[in-house]
This record gives sequence, structure tokens and C-alpha cells, in this order.
Amino acid sequence: MMSTKAVCAALLGASAIATTAFAQQWPVRPLQVISPFVAGTTNDLVTSTVLDQVGRQIGQQIVLENRPGGDGTVGVASVVRANPDGYTLLLSSSSMSAAVILHKSLPYDMLRDLEPVAMFGGQPSVLAATPGKGFKSVADLVAAAKSKPGELKFASVGIGSASYLAAERFRLAAGLNVQHAPYSGPVQALDDLMAGRVDFYFVPIAPAVPLVAQGKMVALAVSSSNHSFSLPGVQTLAEAGYPIPEYLVWDGLMAPAKTPAAIVTTLNDAIGKALVLPAIRNKLQRFGVEPRAMSPDEFAKFFAEDIAATTKLGKDANIQPLE
Repeated sequence: MMSTKAVCAALLGASAIATTAFAQQWPVRPLQVISPFVAGTTNDLVTSTVLDQVGRQIGQQIVLENRPGGDGTVGVASVVRANPDGYTLLLSSSSMSAAVILHKSLPYDMLRDLEPVAMFGGQPSVLAATPGKGFKSVADLVAAAKSKPGELKFASVGIGSASYLAAERFRLAAGLNVQHAPYSGPVQALDDLMAGRVDFYFVPIAPAVPLVAQGKMVALAVSSSNHSFSLPGVQTLAEAGYPIPEYLVWDGLMAPAKTPAAIVTTLNDAIGKALVLPAIRNKLQRFGVEPRAMSPDEFAKFFAEDIAATTKLGKDANIQPLE
């Protein structure tokens, strides 16, 4: 008669064999990736670009489905509740980190309930001003702000947006007393920046590049840790004297917790192969995104650090939850 310990070991062994067999058969049908955004965002375009190639590699179609709502929480929650079988996945992004300070509570724990699969890439923001302000450097902007406490204004597309969080990180690091001017969208914010009605704005790099080239905007610094491929001559904030942790608008792929490791590894490998293809890299760079391959463990570490940094920013800047 087998001991209890032997029975448990046998059951665990059988479970591991069954999981391995399942992962080896996967995928036998199309995959569904849930986007927590409205259709047509840059997030969707980046994801579709990468996953079209991944689908060819794994031999199955990958369908992107938009489930917006609740600042992205509706789509995330649907994936958290999904069967961890590798067929329902999540388009994850930096907006998920912002959610921890915008909501008093969330219906899930992102670090516990999701399995990071792979990063697609990220785009920095550009600390920008209009030429009419006369700012030639970050130092010029800081000097002007400190000479007129409470008078300079920065634009954003709302509390919790990438433009707002980047500006708040910079404001705290530089010790500035400036006003927040929220806008309903980036077009309005850009219009007022170029008209001189606001003094600075952390602009996504893709729309910033042509405006800088046309002389309509001055790029003072980028929020990445390295120079941007799109604006290689523009210094980083660290080089300007403000060693703020890198802040990127990023996109990646996650799965429900307990998704078999073999499936996660297969997807990560396929995404890594897609990101080195010149056609994929060039297309992502046209969106302002620098491809950045990571292992599942590296992506998990990046995600945890992003949440921690955003949580700290929320406390330091006294950002109040919207609900």
C-alpha cells in the first residue's frame, strides 16, 4: 500500500505530465488578445504589428478584441478571470501602473493575478516647449519656473495620463511650483503649447519629431534612460541633471496567472524573434516605439518596478484617486 507522501508525489507527477502534454499540443485554435482600450489606439497598432508575425510562427491566428471601460480595468479583469490555457491574453501597458493610483481599489491584484509574457517596446516622452518661450535647455525652463513660482503652466491630457505622470516626476525632481493645465486630448494640448498658452508639455515622441523638425517645438529632454533613436541629439533628463527613473509608455503581453510556463516561454520566444525582424522594428519605430525584448522574468521585474515607482509618485505628488 502506498504511503500518503508517495500518493501525493504520484499525483504531482501526473499533473506535471498532463500540463506538459497540454502545452505541447497548444495551440490548436486561434488565440484572443484583449485590448482594454478603444479601437485604433497606438497600443493596438503596436500589438497587431507584433502579433501578426507571432501568429505565423505558432501557426494560429491571433485576434485582437477591444474591451474598453473603467480606465482599462474592464479588459484586465476579463483576462484575470479567464481560463489560464494560453488562449486568452492581455495587451498590457503602462496605463495599468497608473491604475494603482487612480483607483482606491481594483478588482484584482496585477502582480498576483497576471503572468507577464513579453514586452513589445516603449516610447519616451519629450519635454517640449515652444520656441517663443526662449527655452534652450532644461536649465532655462527650471530657472524661469523658479523665478516665477506658481506662474508657469504644464499641459497634460488629464491626471493619470502619461503626460501628467512624466511632468509630475520632473516637477518633483526639480522642485518646481508650477500649474497643471489639463486638456481633453493631445491635439488641444499641442495647440496651446505651440501658441504659448502653456510653458511645457511631455509630448509622446511620435508626434513630437515632425514638430521639432519644422521648428514649431523645442525638444529639451527625453524621459528615457538612453538617447532616443528618433531624436538622437536630445539629452536625457538624467544628462540634464535630473536622474529620474526612466519613464516609458510601454506595451506588452500578459496572461492569466498559472498559465503553463511552456506556453509563456513559447510566446516569449516568438515575440523575441518578431522584434528583431527589420520590417517589424521599422514599423514600430514609425509609431515612436523602440522594440525592447525581455524574458518573462525581466518583464515581471520591470512591471513590478513600474508599479512601485508609480505608487511612490502618487504619494509624493499627493495624487488623489478619481474613484
